Amino acid sequence: MSIQRALEVANQHELDLVEVAPSAVPPVCRIIDYKKFKYDQEKKEREAKKHQHQVHLKEIRLKPNIDDHDYETKLKQVIAFLKKKDKVKINLFFRGRQMEHIDLGKKIIDRFIADTQNDGQLEKMPMMEGKIMSMVIIPK
Repeated sequence: MSIQRALEVANQHELDLVEVAPSAVPPVCRIIDYKKFKYDQEKKEREAKKHQHQVHLKEIRLKPNIDDHDYETKLKQVIAFLKKKDKVKINLFFRGRQMEHIDLGKKIIDRFIADTQNDGQLEKMPMMEGKIMSMVIIPK
């Protein structure tokens, strides 16, 4: 139908003429209530957004001379973050003479990897960046 005829029909029914596919030959138009159409579209987007989970990067800070109870507390925090589907970055800080005993820090990192194996997997292998050894664990 011609554009003029389509506009007349749309005005008779108090609706809008909306171009749906401008690249088609001939262009495709639809007679709809545009405000209602936009509202329904936004409602669908809001509903889709509700069911999304945004991944956050949580950070845990450790030192190489950590006590067993402190280690268990940090481990519980990491497991809780992984169960919420968040990434966890574990930073092990070395200060002063602790830099001579990087192997102690490596043991703690390996222990973390073993203890979180059921809930997460390693995304970034442990590596030294200056005085900080860091790694990233992602949820399974």
